Amino acid sequence: MNTNQVTISTFTIERILPSSKDRAFAAWSNKESKRRWFACHDDWITAEFEMDFKVGGKETNLVLTPSGSRHSLDATYYDIIPNERIVYAFGMYVNGRRVSVSLVTVLFESILEARTRMVFTEQIVLFDPTVKDGTSKIEIQSREKGTNAGFDRLVKELS
Repeated sequence: MNTNQVTISTFTIERILPSSKDRAFAAWSNKESKRRWFACHDDWITAEFEMDFKVGGKETNLVLTPSGSRHSLDATYYDIIPNERIVYAFGMYVNGRRVSVSLVTVLFESILEARTRMVFTEQIVLFDPTVKDGTSKIEIQSREKGTNAGFDRLVKELS
């Protein structure tokens, strides 16, 4: 949906993680672990990362791209059930300009011995004043692709 140059979309990514539910959850809740796998692209450099993993806690992440762009995330945790669910909201900024706001739900389910189904759902509002044709599909696909790249690193982290 696109209204007044705002795109509203939802995407869901399901991954089978090669670990128990508690290890999968720990990869999200442990600051050092999450810092290792969370970046969208291998060539982006994490310049700053802070995380206070609790309800009401904040997470901030600043990454630098090879071209020198500054991408930052400013998140707040709203619901945490250990080994079961994480709900947080975040704003995304590029060079200081807010480009989106999202609500994320991450669910963890044991499926086999030492395997976990992770279901990640992002409801996103994309702000793009340059959109004139009623679509921001490229940006949404780009966001989903970057999220998947981070989850590829999450799988490696847990392997």
